[in-house]
Amino acid sequence: MVLDTVTLRVSLGVVTLTLFLLFYSSFRRTRSRYSGWWSVALLFFFTGNLALLLNGTPHQAWANPAGNVLLVTGAFSVWAGSRSLRLLRTPRWQFAAGPAFTAVASLLDGPASNSSAGGLAYLGMMTVGIALASRELWLLKPGASQVHRTIAVAAGFMAAYYCCRWVVYFVDGPLGPVFRTYFSPAMTSLITLVLLVSVSYSMTALSNEQLINGLSERATRDGLTGLLNRLAFMELAAEEIQRLKSKGSVAALILADLDHFKTLNDVHGHTAGDAAIKAFASACLASVRSTDLVARYGGEEFVILLPGANLESAKTIAAAISRRLTDTNAELVLPTVSYGVALGTSADADLPGMISAADAALYEAKALGRDRVVCAGQPG
Repeated sequence: MVLDTVTLRVSLGVVTLTLFLLFYSSFRRTRSRYSGWWSVALLFFFTGNLALLLNGTPHQAWANPAGNVLLVTGAFSVWAGSRSLRLLRTPRWQFAAGPAFTAVASLLDGPASNSSAGGLAYLGMMTVGIALASRELWLLKPGASQVHRTIAVAAGFMAAYYCCRWVVYFVDGPLGPVFRTYFSPAMTSLITLVLLVSVSYSMTALSNEQLINGLSERATRDGLTGLLNRLAFMELAAEEIQRLKSKGSVAALILADLDHFKTLNDVHGHTAGDAAIKAFASACLASVRSTDLVARYGGEEFVILLPGANLESAKTIAAAISRRLTDTNAELVLPTVSYGVALGTSADADLPGMISAADAALYEAKALGRDRVVCAGQPG
């Protein structure tokens, strides 16, 4: 059976355009970065296939290189979209490298008379772009649906197919019997058509999962610092303390307050105040352990739960935070910090009680002149 390349490319174009319209509509509603990148990729695939339909016409000289570049750009857009799921941005030079290499190779290979101009570069860059997308999807942390695994496998299959196309093209040539039978543009269009349709549902589910995760992240994180917000901290810390109590362990809690913060805002402006808050948050994250909970408790006040830590460990961490804050960019106007520390034992650990004790210790630190650590139940 001989597959009709033109018919299959037209069919692929119609399906691709339909999927683009559907995903672009979804992107306008959800603003999911992944939906946005997938829409861009579909648009590049559609226009690339449209350009390659002009092979064999007087327009082949420009249409062939353009088609190659557009399709490769689509593959790299899938990669960029996959990286967005991991909250990673793709450097522009990395994104542009594949399409640029394809453009140069295609233009130097006589596209006016050679309908396969730049074939090796095109197939190689398609393999690279899709393989990178498969890798990013596989490395994505498992979500509730596990749908990213399905798409990663589909992308991996497509990357392997393009890799085989590259090898056979290199060995057999574009007119060789093996390439024309198993790896021709018609066969590729058919396989791409099937894959695009089969993964559409998975793409929608993955986009929705990203949206839900983004909403959950915004609901639990402070917008300025990226730390836990007060509500999320109270829920997570209460659960952690119950877990520690069941194991007979202890925890320390630190309340920190930036000294003379109102004066800082009044004299230097709210921009300086925001910068100081972000600098303190960064100092906290750089000083605590991965198992500790750090939150912006309200305004210029922060709270830290240190599972398994005693008072001395808590004082050491507080000192490390202040030291890191002092070492921050000298151009910033940074305040000193007062700390109140409380210890919860396995017998009487209670989050509200620990916060109340730490707050009393913090008040004492302020009364003693600020810029110091006071532990509940110990002399200042």
